[in-house]
Amino acid sequence: MVQDKDEIENSSRRWWVLGVLVLSLLVVQLDTTVLGVAVQRLSQPRPDGLGLTQGELLWAINAYTLVMAGMLLTTGALADRLGRKRVLLGGLVLFAVASLWCAFSVTGPMLIAGRAVLGLAAALVTPTTLAIITQVFSKQERPRAIGIWSGGVGIAVAVGPLVGGLLLDHLWWDSIFLVNVPVVAVAIIAMAVIVPESRNPRPGRFDVPGVLLSLLGMALLVKGIIAGGDTGEWTSPQVWAVGSAGVLVLAVFVVWERRATAPLLPLDWFRSRTFSGSITVMTLAFFAMLGVTFTTAFYLLSLRRLSVLSTGLLLLPLALAQLTLSAWTPALARRFGARVTGTFGMLLLTSALLLFASLDTGTPLWVPGFALFLIGTGIAFIMPSASAAIMASVPKERAGSASATSNAFRQVGGALGTAVLGAVLTGVYRAQITDHLDALPAAVRDLAASSIQATQAVLESLGLQLPDASAISTASDQAFTVGFHTSSLIGAAIALLGAVLAALVLTPRGGPTHDDAPQPMADPAEADAP
Repeated sequence: MVQDKDEIENSSRRWWVLGVLVLSLLVVQLDTTVLGVAVQRLSQPRPDGLGLTQGELLWAINAYTLVMAGMLLTTGALADRLGRKRVLLGGLVLFAVASLWCAFSVTGPMLIAGRAVLGLAAALVTPTTLAIITQVFSKQERPRAIGIWSGGVGIAVAVGPLVGGLLLDHLWWDSIFLVNVPVVAVAIIAMAVIVPESRNPRPGRFDVPGVLLSLLGMALLVKGIIAGGDTGEWTSPQVWAVGSAGVLVLAVFVVWERRATAPLLPLDWFRSRTFSGSITVMTLAFFAMLGVTFTTAFYLLSLRRLSVLSTGLLLLPLALAQLTLSAWTPALARRFGARVTGTFGMLLLTSALLLFASLDTGTPLWVPGFALFLIGTGIAFIMPSASAAIMASVPKERAGSASATSNAFRQVGGALGTAVLGAVLTGVYRAQITDHLDALPAAVRDLAASSIQATQAVLESLGLQLPDASAISTASDQAFTVGFHTSSLIGAAIALLGAVLAALVLTPRGGPTHDDAPQPMADPAEADAP
């Protein structure tokens, strides 16, 4: 019989609970990284791939993160209301079903829709795991537990590309989704046996308008960004009008949340310097990290012509650094202050992205490996201490909503980073390569200009019929390098901004930290909650 959560807090059983929660997080994060090494395969024509365009590849990745980000606040409130274990189990079941959907997709839109359902399932799982940790562990042990929890992300970053590389080298592309099913099955069984149930005794009402406004605003904003990079026509009304509409809807969302009686996003929490500062720094960190990780996959696969397995191995330094360092960086934050650890982490990210901006076709492969190691180290310094500070600065009864808010901003940062840096790469590539494609048949020039993968595919299809193929291939490599450098520099600027903010707003040594920080106002309905 499952123990009460208060009994678990005082027994060794809590570490088994943490292990199950990390396994649940692992399967969700695995799906965010495994697709990164499959972008080249999915862009190939059927039956080897699905023939996805660069824009469809971006949507296949961002459909997951956008739906997840848009629904996190809602699912966090749902978990607080219905029970965190119950919602977590439902999310895992839905994740298995959606994985089968993606595996048997036959078109780009079908895959994108399946990825959106995966995002919904991930939104049910991710914040709930952190909320349960907050309930099960005492405030003294919570930072360490959160450090191990965030290390689970590092495990996924390591396992995802390696598993994806092995599967794609030996099986078909849809096997990268089928691999989720057995992992989910194990997690569901362990969850039912070990994890205790918990809920908010006085939950608020659902903010349905807030859910719709946040989803619509993010979808329009990212659609505009992706369309601009995919077509290269940033001044087109179809691009700037859609993006501007997204910004306007998000502004309406903020206005609505300020006036709503039961807001989806509790804006009062942002009055806490600890909460708002940690949220902002983490968002910028994931913008830079996930954006450059997306473009780096193309650098390794398309420019350096590495196999998917070799690409996965080169991503290992990022994962191992985050995995091994995340468990003890909270202790450094307590000793030196979150301001020092957060600023140091953001400066490491900045240095890594500046290093990426120097890579070309002849750079030794240990250099990008070292840059990825710096990224993993930077995230290890930022994420655990920031997550612990966020969870400690809100009422414990709202653990699900607080975790969801943190994860929502992190996922929004990652989605925007992937969209923005991916669009910059695509836009610069198109601008650089267009003048070198005159030797191609007019019918395929626009397709060839859309991405380095498309250029390589067109050249391969024409073969010996094109005497200038070597010159076009060289120009393609140069155009990609310029685009990759530009996107990396933009990512470095974002990371540097995060370092400045961390130095200004995060808690210094000796200042209020974690549970000693001023508590934002709880909801009136929860004022008497035990």
